Formats: sequence, C-alpha cells, structure tokens
Amino acid sequence: MREIVNALLYQGRAGCQWDLLPHDFPPSGAVKYYFYTWRDDGTDQTIPDLPR
Repeated sequence: MREIVNALLYQGRAGCQWDLLPHDFPPSGAVKYYFYTWRDDGTDQTIPDLPR
C-alpha cells in the first residue's frame, strides 16, 4: 500500500502520464484503481497529511 501512495505522490509531483510511471512502482492499472477509488470516497484529501 505504501508503494501505491508513493506512486501517487510521484505522479502528482512529476505530472507524468499513468503509463509512464517508473517500473519501480506497482502496475499503473493498480495505481489508477486506488487513485479513482480514493478520489471518489474522499481519502485522497488526507494523503498529503499522512507524512506529518
């Protein structure tokens, strides 16, 4: 799950397309699935506050 969050933070910072995520991260389909799921239920608003 941590790698999903890392991939989302990377994608937000780099602004790259989903398919261009580095291969160190989980598959882009899995990252997109969690992004859309968390966006729809509001979890994405809390992710930037997690490191604090």
